[in-house]
Amino acid sequence: FRDIGATVVGHRNLPRALEARGTFYLRNYRNQLGEVLMEGVEIVPPTRLVTDRLQLDLGGRVLDLRAWKAAHTDNELTVFDARTRTLFAGDLVFMEHLPTLDGSLLGWIRQMDALAAIEAESVVPGHGPVDAGWPEALEAQRRYFEVLAGDIRQAIEAGRPLAETVKTAGRSEASNWALFDEYNERNATAAYAELEWE
Repeated sequence: FRDIGATVVGHRNLPRALEARGTFYLRNYRNQLGEVLMEGVEIVPPTRLVTDRLQLDLGGRVLDLRAWKAAHTDNELTVFDARTRTLFAGDLVFMEHLPTLDGSLLGWIRQMDALAAIEAESVVPGHGPVDAGWPEALEAQRRYFEVLAGDIRQAIEAGRPLAETVKTAGRSEASNWALFDEYNERNATAAYAELEWE
């Protein structure tokens, strides 16, 4: 991108996030893919930041970019193509693959209605089928979040400790998601830390 002079657009929090975690991601990908495939790969920070909304007219195609509050991360940006009524949701929408929580469970839950209100016909999720119906694509994710939050709230109310709670919270959703065992305890840990201060 840098070589061709492209404008790289990102959420206003993205530069900070790349600074904090970029080296970690590059190292992980090098370990997973090998040096040959990663040769020349570098992190290019955005040159144009979106604080709230930005419309880009590409000539006959208008894209509506929207920066979201903390949810999956604190730097989510969606792109809505008005002409095709397609929403590129990034990691605000997970299908089949268990959502992973690096930002705010409550923030994600609170923003799902606004996300669902986008007048798209289809969505390209961050994880899942390339083209899914909208807003039906949010149903399983919403259910998982509600179950996870409900289980954790009950555990907190009962005085159960974090180490015990993360093993059971959200467990009833296990058969509905790929990679559940890899990510659910991590999600439950982050959610517990957030919900205990509600």
